[in-house]
Order: sequence, then C-alpha cells, then structure tokens
Amino acid sequence: MSFLRRRKGTGSSKSPNFVGSKIEDGDGKKKLFESPGKKWSCWDSCCWFIGFICSMWWLLLLLYNTMPASIPQYVTEAITGPLTDSPGVKLRKEGLTVNHPVVFVPGIVTGGLELWEGHQCADGLFRKRLWGGTFGELYKRPLCWAQHMSLDNESGLDPPGIRVRPVSGLVAADYFAAGYFVWAVLIANLAQIGYEEKTMYMAAYDWRLSFQNTEVRDQTLSRMKSNIELLVATNGGKKVVVIPHSMGVLYFLHFMKWVEAPAPMGGGGGSDWCAKHIKAVMNIGGPFLGVPKSVSGLFSVEARDIAVARAFAPGFLDKDVFGLQTFQHLMRMTRTWDSTMSMIPKGGDTIWGGLDWSPEGQSFNCGAKRLRNNSINNIVQNANLNLADNVKSVNYGRIISFGKDVAEAHSSKIKRVDFQQGAVNSVKLPNLTTSCDIWIEYHEIGNHRIKAVADYKVYTAGSILDLLHFVAPKLMARGGAHFSHGIADNLDDPKYQHYKYWSNPLETKLPNAPDMEIYSMYGVGIPTERAYVYKLNSGTDCSIPFQIDTSAEGGSEDSCLKGGVFSADGDETVPVLSAGFMCAKGWRGKTRFNPSGIRTYIREYSHAPPANLLEGRGTQSGAHVDIMGNFALIEDVIRVAAGATGKELGGDHVYSDIFKWAARINLQL
Repeated sequence: MSFLRRRKGTGSSKSPNFVGSKIEDGDGKKKLFESPGKKWSCWDSCCWFIGFICSMWWLLLLLYNTMPASIPQYVTEAITGPLTDSPGVKLRKEGLTVNHPVVFVPGIVTGGLELWEGHQCADGLFRKRLWGGTFGELYKRPLCWAQHMSLDNESGLDPPGIRVRPVSGLVAADYFAAGYFVWAVLIANLAQIGYEEKTMYMAAYDWRLSFQNTEVRDQTLSRMKSNIELLVATNGGKKVVVIPHSMGVLYFLHFMKWVEAPAPMGGGGGSDWCAKHIKAVMNIGGPFLGVPKSVSGLFSVEARDIAVARAFAPGFLDKDVFGLQTFQHLMRMTRTWDSTMSMIPKGGDTIWGGLDWSPEGQSFNCGAKRLRNNSINNIVQNANLNLADNVKSVNYGRIISFGKDVAEAHSSKIKRVDFQQGAVNSVKLPNLTTSCDIWIEYHEIGNHRIKAVADYKVYTAGSILDLLHFVAPKLMARGGAHFSHGIADNLDDPKYQHYKYWSNPLETKLPNAPDMEIYSMYGVGIPTERAYVYKLNSGTDCSIPFQIDTSAEGGSEDSCLKGGVFSADGDETVPVLSAGFMCAKGWRGKTRFNPSGIRTYIREYSHAPPANLLEGRGTQSGAHVDIMGNFALIEDVIRVAAGATGKELGGDHVYSDIFKWAARINLQL
C-alpha cells in the first residue's frame, strides 16, 4: 500500500494494472503484477503453438543442411545398427557390371503428365506438370485441372483445345511426388554398377489413353520399338531386359503383339522381333488378369480407403462444397480414361470363381503378423500365417454383393431379378436429376434402373461386364473397341489378330522367342481388395447411387471382411491370383498361350513393414509401389540385367499357395 500511496502522490497517470509490469512491494522486492482485465485466450495458445512448431521446423532444417553428411548415417546406425549395403553396392563388390540395357515401363498414374495446350484458365502452365510433382495446380484451380486431365468422352482422345502429354526421360516416373519414389531407387542401384542414360530408357506414355491410342496420337509404341532397337545396336547387340510395373505389364504385353503385327495396325517387326531384341521381361506387380479394385473404381469411384473417408463424413464429398462435388468430378474425369478398362477382371467365372466357389478356397488370414525376414527358412512359416486352416471360407467369386447377408448366403437362398429385365418391368419413376450441376452417366439411367441393379443382388466376374455396360454405356462402348476380357476358344482364329485382344493373356499368344524369359515379381502377405459389399446411397438425386457399405464387418480380428471389403492375399492392389496365375500355369511350359515354351518364373516377396521411421517405406516391403525399393527384388533385377538367368537366380521363389489355386482353375491349355 505504501507503494500505491507513493505512486498517487507523484501525480502520475500510470496505473499499476499494466500487464507484465514489475513493481516493488514494501520490502523492496520485485514481483510480476498481472492485470485481471487481460486473460490468456485459446487463440493466443494456438498462435504460440504454431509459432513454436514453425521455429523448431526451421531450426531442425537449418541443422540438417549444415551438419556433416556422415551425422545422419551415424544417428541411424546408432539406433538401428550398422546399415547393410544397398544391392547395387553389394553386387558391384561381387564384380557385376553393366551388361544388358534396361527398359522401364511405368504403370497407371505413376508417370508425369504436362500441359502443352490448354484453355484460358490454364494460362501460365505451359509444360508444367498437371500430374505428378507437387500437384500444385490441383489445389490452386481444381475445376480447371479436372477439365484438362479429362479426355473426350466420345473419342477417348484430346478434347478440343487441350493437349496434355507424357513427360519424357527418366524423370517421367522416378518420383511420383517430392520424396515419394517410384523408379528412383532401382535406377540409383543400377547406376552403382555402371548404368547410365545410354543404357537405360524410360518408356513413358500417356497412361490415360487406351493402349492402341497411345500409338494413334503419340506414336509411343513406335518410339519404344525404335529406342529398343537403338539400345541393342549401341550396346554390342546385347538384348534388353524390360521391367514393366503395374498396368505397364499389360501395356508391354500389348506392345509385344503390336511390334510383330504387320502395318498399319502393328509395328511390322515380324514374328522374330522379340526373339532378337528381348532377353527377359521382369514384370513387377502385374495385373495380368485384372484387379477387382478397378470394378469398384468404375462403379462408384471407390476403394477401401475412399469408402472409409466417405463413411466418416457422410454426404460431405457428395455435396457442393466450395463449388466442388468431389465424387461426381472424379467419376466424370476417370470414366474418360480408357486405360482403366484394361484392368477389369479377365477370364470370367472360370478364373475368378462363381457364386459358391473361388480358386483361393478360403479366406486369407488378415490378422496374421508379418515377419521381417525374407529368408527361405521362413517360407513355410509365412505360408501358415497367410492361410490358416481354421479361417472361415469366403465367397470371393461374388465381386459385388448388395448386403452382407447376400455376400454370405448360399446361392440357392438368394432371390435375384435380372437387372436388365427388371429395369424394363419396374415402374419408371420420374427422373429429377436433369438439373444436376455435374453430369455423370448415372444421371441418365433413371431410378428404376438403379433399383434393378440392386435387385440382382450378386455380380461375379462373368456378369460384371454386363453390369458396367448397363450403368456406364459410353465408357464401355469406347473401351469395348480397345479391350477384351474373355478366354479364347481358338487362338488361331483370325479375329484374335485385332489389337483389342493383345493385352489379354487369355486371348493372345506369347512371341515366338524360346530363349526369352518372363518373370512375375510381386509382393504377398498384405490384405488386398478382392470383393465388395454394396448398398444404395440414400443421398440426393445428384449423388452417385451406389457406395461400399462400410458397416459390413466380419466380426473377428482375423476376418477379411472389414469396412465392406473382402480381402485376399496380394500386394495391397493386385491379388496373388492375378499376378501369378499365368506364370504358374497359363504360360508354364508349352501351352496354347505360350507355344514356343518361353521359360517363366515366379518371384514372390513376403511383405515386412519398416522397423522404424528411419527406414522410410521399408527395404522389405511387398506393397504395390513400395516394392520398387525392396532390396531382394532390386538384387534380382540387377543380376538378370548383368546376365544371370532365372535358373541361376534359384528358379521360383514362392510364399503363397498360387500353384494350388492355379490347379483349381479348369482352363484348357
């Protein structure tokens, strides 16, 4: 109080109620006196927290860029132990060097696309990446981006006034986005034994187009042929090792038929072109017989992760949020990408199973722990983990079921109404969707047809094509001219000389190249989408009318029905059945699909997740894209490129039951 009296006596107008001011008490001690009128708010806490995070981020970034290069490695080794040599370094020490030139064939979505001509909304984007890289334009101008990433809905080629083209060179698909490698790790390891651009070629193409249209518009197949011939000619006549990934596997299968076929439909290389130019085709994650995920993508623009997000925020992505009806835009755009048609399951019920059977026989044990050791000693243990005898059987052949009860019931107890006949007989309800802002094909088929689709209850691989023709007629009209999904009765029939059959291994012959080798290399041990439980969407009339029923659960930890999706063994995208069947049976030995007896090998890589964050995406990953950094796979590729044969690699290396499943498929060979 004495202090207050002294302050008052001075006539000062300053008040002691000043936040953070220091005052003396009667004993001459200083203390902090806060005003009761000023309170710390939530906003202040948020600002301080954000400021702290930003400051720490910049400090750590500064330290990282100024510290000696050896320190990060020292810290990593202190935590995880001594780092093993990369495959390239290891094999260089063994004396391996450059031998056969290498050709990379990227898959769907992993190759960069850049703008060469666009509308006014795309000003300033000349030769900037619309796909891959930072995806900055997606966030800045999403509607303009979607417009330029779409193809013409009638021709499947460029819309008027728009030209989007594939990026060329190794940079086309080394990284998908900053820090997310695709081919970069494999390229770096090949470089460690002496490879460089004169001995490596990235066969980039516009993955949105149908395979034959990449030649019609860009002459991509001709460029691949010329570049392979150049690589062989400039490397002492040594044949190339071709490494396709994902959909690139189907694209290169198409190429091998195209290059043999006479012009103008084909490349005119003759029946011995592949024998003269190709040593081996090392297919990574190949969807030879298609993927069920493509069906859900075309049917409702969904997969497991998107369905979960859609269930978490029901209706959010279907509504007009900030001018974007996200799912409708995605469907309208992706249904112009004819290449997606190449991955619809092939072979019908013969390959994928019917209403009451599937080659896998029983469910994959989705609750099994994955081991981190890919040694031969663990093959049996991994197999036992992956396919437990006591796991409940699953009707994997039912790729789409409307309702969990339908997915699990015996076919004799399911009452089905033919959806095409049902649409004719049902009462046609008034269609109120003509005023929808975003047009999609569902807006024209009518509510009575939508109900008829659900009343059919169950769709197998044999009826999926009829379903897609019913709900996506424009897509299927274009795609049907470029792709086929059946099984050939007689491969000598002249009709199979048409390009629509060339990417289907069940409707075409391998080249006459008995010295060539074909590898199927893929990950196993990851739950992979195999079948779906659907429901009708109760949203607005402008919504997509079907969606995965994420409430459908299996009821146990080991169940493979989670969030409306039945899983089987695979690499998270491609089931083992699709990736392995042709090399396990369809092409094994001399068959009608492989008349020259090209040797085939299966190389499976058991998935093991990274041990810690310092390991990044893992060196033992079997995931569909991450497998490109798998040390065992990279070592196999380098050894073959350096001259090894499949026999010298050790032949087949199998963890799954692919040979057992293949034996259950009754296919004429």
